[in-house]
Amino acid sequence: MSRIGRQPIAVPNGVTVNMDNGVFKVKGPKGELSVPYNTELTIKKDGDNLVVERPTDQQRHRALHGLTRTLVANAVKGVSEGYTINLELKGVGFRAKMTGKNLEMAMGFSHPVVIEPPTGVSFTVPEPTKIDVSGIDKQLVGQVAANVRKVRKPDVYHGKGVRFAGEKISLKAGKAGATGGKGKK
Repeated sequence: MSRIGRQPIAVPNGVTVNMDNGVFKVKGPKGELSVPYNTELTIKKDGDNLVVERPTDQQRHRALHGLTRTLVANAVKGVSEGYTINLELKGVGFRAKMTGKNLEMAMGFSHPVVIEPPTGVSFTVPEPTKIDVSGIDKQLVGQVAANVRKVRKPDVYHGKGVRFAGEKISLKAGKAGATGGKGKK
């Protein structure tokens, strides 16, 4: 049996859930989300918990079991707590600021890069070199953070660029022959 799929999902106070016709709808203090799921699986409310059950031990049902449980748990956590991904800017002159609800970044290009957040995602800039991406949909927040990082990925020689907070960049060595002086007569 799936170790992830059989774990119950705690539903916090103030969160309401509804399951019908293969769509799981959850509403909480931060907003509401809907997650489609395979109708062969069942989602049951057991007190303050949700339990995802599968009909058989077929490979397809086992695969869907853990996936559905995780998607439902992410939706419940998103509407109750929300998700935030922290990004850092490393490099001389690399800065970010808010212009209205849009994120404007100076990344060493000839022009500032402006990113408009999609519906359900918001940016905050606590410091000029830090960006927070927040929202209730875990997948959307992760995708927007990856798109912001893609503006200038960390350089493998100097480490300059946009990186996730705490991300370790393994730097390559520079040209070894530049300072050796070998081969000159």
